[in-house]
Amino acid sequence: MTRVAGVLAALRERLGGASPSAALDAEILLAHVAGTGRSALAADPDRSLGPEELLALESLARRRLAGEPVAYLTGRREFWSLDLEVSAEVLVPRPETELVVERVLAALGDRERPAVLDLGTGSGAIALSVAHERADAAVTATDASGAALAVAKRNAARLGLRNLRFLEGSWFDPLAGSRFDVIASNPPYVAADDPVLAVLAHEPRAALVGGTDGLAAIEAIVSSAPDYLVPGGWLIVEHGATHGAAVRTLYSNAGLAAVATQPDLAGHERVTEGTLPR
Repeated sequence: MTRVAGVLAALRERLGGASPSAALDAEILLAHVAGTGRSALAADPDRSLGPEELLALESLARRRLAGEPVAYLTGRREFWSLDLEVSAEVLVPRPETELVVERVLAALGDRERPAVLDLGTGSGAIALSVAHERADAAVTATDASGAALAVAKRNAARLGLRNLRFLEGSWFDPLAGSRFDVIASNPPYVAADDPVLAVLAHEPRAALVGGTDGLAAIEAIVSSAPDYLVPGGWLIVEHGATHGAAVRTLYSNAGLAAVATQPDLAGHERVTEGTLPR
């Protein structure tokens, strides 16, 4: 069985017990191996796959069955309609994080030449999306991981985005004296004992775990943010679905106003925002 239709059907069945998105996973992996798009595969179901393609697909299938994310297998993930490189050095960008980008763009409004900061940028998903949408913005992206920053820099170069700078360091450490119109972050927010970590075992733990309750990184960011915001500037942070009330309290304690939490598409509290009073 070497034709696309048969191989695809077999792969879907094989991945069914290991992935909730087995059909999509199978299409993505087969398209990757075949060097084509999913639509091209669907248009040519009788295409024959060669021995090297089948061997490569078998290797990827075994890795997927072991729990490795599809994005790591292909080295690519779409985010905000941008094709991003990803690797095991960074988290896989997720759809809910696009809500952060939406809220950043809304907060920027019609500000001219705004300064935007993305803390813990990882693959650069948030920073690159904002830079792509707002060519007039000066976007700064920081990360404590030099390896993660290397991925983000390659993404920026491949996308031809030049209105960014990348700084290595933990949170605000490399930003003394800087002020921003909007500060955004998707920080680690999984509790250290959360069972979901078993499912996420292939992703970098340091980018996932936010202390015993998942709030350590968020607390560090929120408490320092007022020192790096211009008056009227906004802080926008992604967090866990059960963290909304606690994060709003952190914002209020830091002196931020107009504090509100936005739900993701599943209706879970996901992104909290607040402004530094003028």
